[in-house]
Amino acid sequence: MNLTPSNSSESKRPLILVTNDDGITSLGIRTLVEIAQTIGEVVVVAPNSPQSGMGHAITIGQPLRLYSTELFTEVDEYECSGTPADCVKLAKHYVLKDRSPDLVVSGINHGSNSSISILYSGTMSAAIEAAIEGIPAIGFSLCDYREDASFEHVKEYVRSIILMALEKGIPKGVALNVNFPKLSEEPLKGIKICRQANAKWQEKFDYRKDPYGRGYLWMAGDFVNFDHDKEDTDEWALSQNYISVVPCKYDLTSYEALESISSWSK
Repeated sequence: MNLTPSNSSESKRPLILVTNDDGITSLGIRTLVEIAQTIGEVVVVAPNSPQSGMGHAITIGQPLRLYSTELFTEVDEYECSGTPADCVKLAKHYVLKDRSPDLVVSGINHGSNSSISILYSGTMSAAIEAAIEGIPAIGFSLCDYREDASFEHVKEYVRSIILMALEKGIPKGVALNVNFPKLSEEPLKGIKICRQANAKWQEKFDYRKDPYGRGYLWMAGDFVNFDHDKEDTDEWALSQNYISVVPCKYDLTSYEALESISSWSK
């Protein structure tokens, strides 16, 4: 087990940090690593187990475990016991030490992270954590939850978006939320720059009993899209077989509301 931070001299190739929330053994991160390796030097710091739905949680009440792995080829790679946000923090301040990534890419997530799902997403929280650190970042997600989902139809687009981000840059403090439709007979139509759809999950809880007769609750629910007919949203783009790209920021201030509640100040 090697916990010594990387101190190698900086390469001319861009340094790309790869992470995710499905865990370091997922097919999605393997696909993303393979694509990133065609572009630059790759470092992987990812959770050692699935962390879907963790949002921007961080580990503060228990130790973080970090171990080197040998799952990829010619990659400096580590698995972490913490959350996706933990992985980015550890990579920036410990693993890479005096180096800073040119780009952080998170994913490719098995399942959509469009619309309101960004708030619950570990994939996007890793990207937003990078944005907080001032590092350009992209979260990639595929609208297919299957463990054996096909990523073949998105590979060229993932590479193209990474190259555009490195060449043209991403505004400071912004992370891109990129979602791909799942594989179908129809080819992808292209990329749409969108806004986040106004939608929510309408939860319901099923009361069940385990084999010992003890009661428990299982959360389920339906996705409700209030912008179902708005063609400038990520949900519309995905429904029409486009790739949606939404620029996101971590500043949650409602600037529109500042004036309306300014009279509350004393």
